[in-house]
Amino acid sequence: MIKNNASLNSLVSIQKADEYKKITVSKAIKKAIGDLGGINKFVKRGNSVLLKPNLLSAKSPETAATTHPSVVEAVGELVKDCGGKVFIGDSPAIGNWQNIIQTTGMTKIAQRLGAKLVHFDTPVQAQKNKIHRFKFLEITKEAFKADVMINLPKLKTHTQMYLTLGVKNLFGCVVGKKKAQRHMEAGKDSRQFARMLVEIYGSISPALTIMDGIVGMEGNGPGSGPPRSIGLILASTDAVALDRIVCEILGAQKEKLLTLAAAKELGYGNTELKSIQTIGENLDRVKIHSFRFPAMTDVEFGPLFLRKLIKDLVNSKPKEDRRQCTLCGFCSEACPPKIIKIKGKKLSIEYDDCIRCYCCIEVCPKGAMKVKQGILTKLID
Repeated sequence: MIKNNASLNSLVSIQKADEYKKITVSKAIKKAIGDLGGINKFVKRGNSVLLKPNLLSAKSPETAATTHPSVVEAVGELVKDCGGKVFIGDSPAIGNWQNIIQTTGMTKIAQRLGAKLVHFDTPVQAQKNKIHRFKFLEITKEAFKADVMINLPKLKTHTQMYLTLGVKNLFGCVVGKKKAQRHMEAGKDSRQFARMLVEIYGSISPALTIMDGIVGMEGNGPGSGPPRSIGLILASTDAVALDRIVCEILGAQKEKLLTLAAAKELGYGNTELKSIQTIGENLDRVKIHSFRFPAMTDVEFGPLFLRKLIKDLVNSKPKEDRRQCTLCGFCSEACPPKIIKIKGKKLSIEYDDCIRCYCCIEVCPKGAMKVKQGILTKLID
């Protein structure tokens, strides 16, 4: 369980890495961890160490949808050098596990490291905390079994949560078949879902978070946005502080990253720049200009009799591009409220019951599911 460290300064290392060549990535990651005290501070000989990358779906590393295998390999080699036993694990919401680890490059990396690949499929009850609102969080047993967890997120946008960074990456520790249940439990309120994500983070307590920001994803992520060169590796023991620094680098509106507000309320990590120390590259010199953020809305306002009309005019919603859609059914299977059906040669979506979780966009293997903005939102933009 992560202790409340909001009163202490957090350290975030920022290192340049402009390509995925092994020597470049290894050097940046070694320097980043070195800034935090070195790998031996976190891993002891004989420790079982779980590396948790983002393995969203069966997408190649070039799409920037998943943590690049060279990042996983570089961290795994450092763990091995100090006598740790390496495990690589995740729980994608949908898709064949063998296909996912093969396509994302994890199979080859595990072979080279002599590591075990773990598909999270056995949920256990997280330790209860009186400040947590979601009392029955079930998380993969591997998250608690490992002596050390190292969180390896990918820097990406997210159509529901604005950005998917260090804190959000740990939603992958919720067993795939339980993810829909968690979405439904949080309902349509993105703030509730953000709080759930922070409670998961607090329950798991990763020792380190090392972010793959060499090539990130902008636009309507997390699965189908365009890749964007960022050229950075970031590391911290405080994923909340790391996420806050990424907001600063991208020019993001920190208020839109709802996990920051939830973390501040719960007392996990640091969200204020004055309480975060950066080391390595100068923060002002690595800032990105014209980064494209996702189209997203979350509106519930107005008189009851006008609410539906207002929502239709303003809210974004998922919509398939029929030219790309193959009717594979992944979106229907992943949809928490089960409002997506295949009817004839097209999809039928019951928008009245859509919770805007955008799981359908996340799992679409062809990028055919898009965010369709409301008419008023388009005009305002």
